[in-house]
Amino acid sequence: MVVILSVSWVVLLAVLMLVFFRKDGLKPVHAVVCALFGFYLSGTALAPGITAGGESLASLLGGFGL
Repeated sequence: MVVILSVSWVVLLAVLMLVFFRKDGLKPVHAVVCALFGFYLSGTALAPGITAGGESLASLLGGFGL
């Protein structure tokens, strides 16, 4: 039940985030929605893949001296 709730929140917040970005510029309320999106996304099965991708990107950029 918790996983279903988390996925539902992730989908809802992702849709809201896209609507906010497309309709008008990012505002403080929109930033809060984006932060909540990240928080709920970290509780899904996608989190390890996102973490691994971020670490790979950081390693790649570190190799270039950035």
